[in-house]
Amino acid sequence: MLETYASSSALAQACAEAVASQLAEGLAARGRASLVATGGRSPGPVYDLLHDAPLDWAHVAVTLSDERQVDADSPDSNARLLRERLFRGPAAKAQFLPLTDYAEPALRKLMPFDAVMLGMGEDGHIASLIPGSPVMAQALDPDGQALIAESPEGFGSPPVARITLTLAALLQSRAIFLLIAGEAKRQVIARAEAGEDLPVRAILSQDRVPVRVLWTPNL
Repeated sequence: MLETYASSSALAQACAEAVASQLAEGLAARGRASLVATGGRSPGPVYDLLHDAPLDWAHVAVTLSDERQVDADSPDSNARLLRERLFRGPAAKAQFLPLTDYAEPALRKLMPFDAVMLGMGEDGHIASLIPGSPVMAQALDPDGQALIAESPEGFGSPPVARITLTLAALLQSRAIFLLIAGEAKRQVIARAEAGEDLPVRAILSQDRVPVRVLWTPNL
């Protein structure tokens, strides 16, 4: 399941091409497409490439897998990352739907998502589905009705309050791309595949949506 890339730039190129292809298919089939973007270090170089993709960006809707409840200009804001790295050039025409500003009915209109991008922490968390958070039982139910969960402060790094898509929402997609870097995270994937009860295992062990795990040894 693990795809190995020699460098972060090679990983970014592969992911950008794959996501652009998914969006292009959605646009061709339905006249619109949707992307769930993510925060962290790994996706930045992907966004630097993706924003120049020759797509009808005006008909692409973008939301986030999760968001930290911080000021919009905070360096910890995932929306800020998108503003600075994705919504440039042609992609500036995309419609952005912040998780903090709209309700589940609007989210349902984007489903199934054409592409979902995820990162992963060394504790095995994806989105803001963080071990120990009191919302985990509900948020990790693959058949749950809720699309969004709110995690209180005290969990994750930084330990701020967060809003996240649930597993049920993430699985309403046509393709999932999990981006990881470094040996420590490769080991986390191996542990999850061996059956350890980590949030990322919920993505790796399901058979509803194809998942590509893109890994580079270089941080």
